[in-house]
Amino acid sequence: MNSVSEQSTTRKRKKGGETPQPALGKKYKKHTDFFTDVLIEEPPEACLPKRRKRKKKISDVLASSAPTPATPADLQKMVIQYFKNERSVIELEELKLPDSCFLQNNDLTHTLSSYLKQVCPKWVKLCKDHTKNKSVLILIICSSALRALEMIRLIASFKDNCKILKLFAKHIKIEEQIKWLSKGVVHIGVGTPGRIRNLIDLDELSLQSLKYVIFDWNWRDQKLRRLMDIPEVKKETLKMLETSIVPVIKSGSVKLGLF
Repeated sequence: MNSVSEQSTTRKRKKGGETPQPALGKKYKKHTDFFTDVLIEEPPEACLPKRRKRKKKISDVLASSAPTPATPADLQKMVIQYFKNERSVIELEELKLPDSCFLQNNDLTHTLSSYLKQVCPKWVKLCKDHTKNKSVLILIICSSALRALEMIRLIASFKDNCKILKLFAKHIKIEEQIKWLSKGVVHIGVGTPGRIRNLIDLDELSLQSLKYVIFDWNWRDQKLRRLMDIPEVKKETLKMLETSIVPVIKSGSVKLGLF
């Protein structure tokens, strides 16, 4: 009987061909469980997912090095880097600002009030002489409406009797801001670059009386982003700088500060 069964097995193998072998590139482990051989397929080493390198976060950078205050060179470099593919060499040269137009840098020890008192020593006289509507003496550029509200609170000891206007879009219609600008004299405008740029483009905010532009550069939000770290804010700020701020600064009547 054994010889007959072996012959039939041999015939079946001849008819069906060779016993199928596992595919190349795949490894199999042989496990013996209760005297039964089980083949378990394992993925080849080449198919194993590679570990991605973790990108450094802003928090990692800040943890390894102390924050440094912004300098005029930081702004100049950012302007050239942003516009280099869209502007000619001559146009890029026109965007460069002389060092004399920059106010003293905030060394990260100032409050906003103490900084403004330092860079605007004749503020009381400027306020008394300012009588034009649709214009401001100081423009403070912030990254968000919430930050603008905080900045307004921070200048309580500096503003004296001057009038401050909120220049951001959150919960405030642009028509209301146009009405306030045309209705009376405003000394300080605090807001976001997008809304300020819109008002300038509509000729509802004049820069003729402007004396100081302050960028809230060094402050970081909950995600540790600064003013120029937020793409949409950076875009609006640099476009406003190119079309409106740089021309009046080059006229010699306006100073730029990085707070």
